[in-house]
Amino acid sequence: MSDKVTVLLVDDHELIRNGLGAVLDLEPDLEVVATAGSVAEGIQRYAEFRPDVVITDLQMQDGTGLDVVRTLRKQSDKVGLIVLTMHSGDEQIFAAMQAGASGFVGKDAPSTEVIKAARHAAVSPKAFVCAGLVGAMMRRQSAESTALTEREHDVLLLLAEGLNAAAIGQKLYLSESTTKSHIARIYQKLGAANRAQALVTAMRIGLLSTVQPSAR
Repeated sequence: MSDKVTVLLVDDHELIRNGLGAVLDLEPDLEVVATAGSVAEGIQRYAEFRPDVVITDLQMQDGTGLDVVRTLRKQSDKVGLIVLTMHSGDEQIFAAMQAGASGFVGKDAPSTEVIKAARHAAVSPKAFVCAGLVGAMMRRQSAESTALTEREHDVLLLLAEGLNAAAIGQKLYLSESTTKSHIARIYQKLGAANRAQALVTAMRIGLLSTVQPSAR
């Protein structure tokens, strides 16, 4: 009985399948037992060969690698599932993690990263790994921390018009103290000490498109 980790490669580019397959087969503990050129074929090949690890491209003609991941994860908690893609943005990383992938590797990463991910997936199929995960999570947390409520956004727009707390309260039918509380939370979320800093930050992150002349 072989102690090698068996691998299925799913990619609609034959060159990628052959090239990556050759690299993996050079490793003494890895063996590519099958390849597939589509989502449907990948799912079929998995049923036939039951490999330890599946490495799938993200974008294919008949679907995405996430379709492969979701389908196979429903069938087994033990199979390692690696998403390999040129599209390695934060959105793709989180989508792969939520789909049940074991790892996410960009195609521009060195082959050693793919090998490392395959070995990890074989022993810890439900523990997601990705070189860019920490950065992606920090960016998500930063975006969430600056998210304003609908009321806070209303207040921000009126701050941009140059209105003071009392005038904003009158327009929004809020007490002056409530309005000041909203303004304080806006400053806190935007990391601002005053109106000018808040408006500059709001424009920089897209909460405001322009500032009215009266706010300057």
